[in-house]
Amino acid sequence: MNKQVGQIFEGALTAQGIKFGIVCARFNDFFVSKLLDGAVDVIVRHGGDAAKISVAYVPGSYEIPFAVKKMLATKKFDAVIALGVVIQGATPHAGYINSEVAKGLAQLGLEFGVPVTYGLITADNLDQAVERSGCKAGNKGGDAALAAIEMVNLTRSIK
Repeated sequence: MNKQVGQIFEGALTAQGIKFGIVCARFNDFFVSKLLDGAVDVIVRHGGDAAKISVAYVPGSYEIPFAVKKMLATKKFDAVIALGVVIQGATPHAGYINSEVAKGLAQLGLEFGVPVTYGLITADNLDQAVERSGCKAGNKGGDAALAAIEMVNLTRSIK
């Protein structure tokens, strides 16, 4: 840590009192349901209340930014977590989806001033999706929830 700076802002890892919105894609639900479980587990383990988590389901990952925007517009949530799985097929379709969803989510967070975290798995194959949804390489839903917790607390400390 640099001792010469005047003030340092950091987000605590406590979810107490935070209201979360989570948007889940139904496509590849086998994996997305595990991402949701991971996100909820992290929130509860960090002092959050499962009753203060609202979940919206959309057909696929491409529709996630639309539902995130609707959630943000209600002003009921301190953070919104986006969860989905896009697996590369024989065409470049997955790349287009991933790019548009990432750009849309980043834009929404900036537009509304509310943390929006990216919990999408962008896998080249089924094995990678399995690894990132709670098996070998952790759970990207839990990672997105942890980032949301930290960002809410960081935002609150800067005000």
